[in-house]
Amino acid sequence: METIQLSYPFSLQDSPPPTVLAIGYFDGVHLGHRAVIERAKSLAERLGAAVGVMTFHPHPREVLGKGDISHYLTPFQEKREIFEHLGVDRTYVMRFDREFASLSKEDFVENVLMPLNVKGIAVGFNFSFAKGAEGTAKDLADLGQGRFEVEITPPIYQDEIPLSSTRIREALSEGRVELATDILGRPYAFQGKVAHGDHRGRKIGFPTANLLLEEAYFPLDTGVYVVKASWKENERYGVMNVGYRPTFHDADVRPTMEVHLLDTNEDLYGLNMAVSVLHRLRSERKFPSIDALVDQIRKDEKEARSWLESKGLS
Repeated sequence: METIQLSYPFSLQDSPPPTVLAIGYFDGVHLGHRAVIERAKSLAERLGAAVGVMTFHPHPREVLGKGDISHYLTPFQEKREIFEHLGVDRTYVMRFDREFASLSKEDFVENVLMPLNVKGIAVGFNFSFAKGAEGTAKDLADLGQGRFEVEITPPIYQDEIPLSSTRIREALSEGRVELATDILGRPYAFQGKVAHGDHRGRKIGFPTANLLLEEAYFPLDTGVYVVKASWKENERYGVMNVGYRPTFHDADVRPTMEVHLLDTNEDLYGLNMAVSVLHRLRSERKFPSIDALVDQIRKDEKEARSWLESKGLS
């Protein structure tokens, strides 16, 4: 898949191939986003065009002062890999700045879409564009008449509420990881490097892989989770603690992510590890003693094994 970085105004050395674009930020690339991309693929097949995605960086809401979107469900490299897996031929990454945000509806079509040789567009039901988000999906269809087709993807509902990245963030903030899984169509996951910690887990009989995230992932609620960890060609289930380790006198200022792998005791320091979050066991809490903490960790491991067995994952 080809990735093209764009900054408005732009000029292209070569004319792009006829393309159908799925347009959106697509943070998380959840099931609703995938439906938009599938519409683009179907339209591209009918028109004999390439399949493209137009996404933006940084997040429009951040530039427009409508929210601090500094953490992502899928940092760009992961989002790009998902696009490629979904069969996208080219991804345009449009720099979202004040100048781009001030474009009129007509300028967006004439000076952004038409130079990209767009023959079709797929967007979500709530898509908006141009200055003040005044443009709607219907406006896009009206402006494209005779030049490109527009497919508007209807909402996908869960519990009578449309799927959205906002719902995923809310779910993760509340520790409701299985709801996030349902919306994403896969478990929420992140990657990082296994780093040396203070070895407290090993000292109490539960060695952990201390994960340092290399991207600005959206944070999980503190607590204890059942996870699947992957590194190199290996996969293991485990129990992950996210939090400040309040039982210890020198509790952490920043939350840590520690993964205790079941039935595994390997030297993983320095390796890249991907972690998929499957189920929340409990909230983080302070214990009266280290012995009480160890007893609870044993219970957590037993409960994790039981949950995995119930899902046919043990």
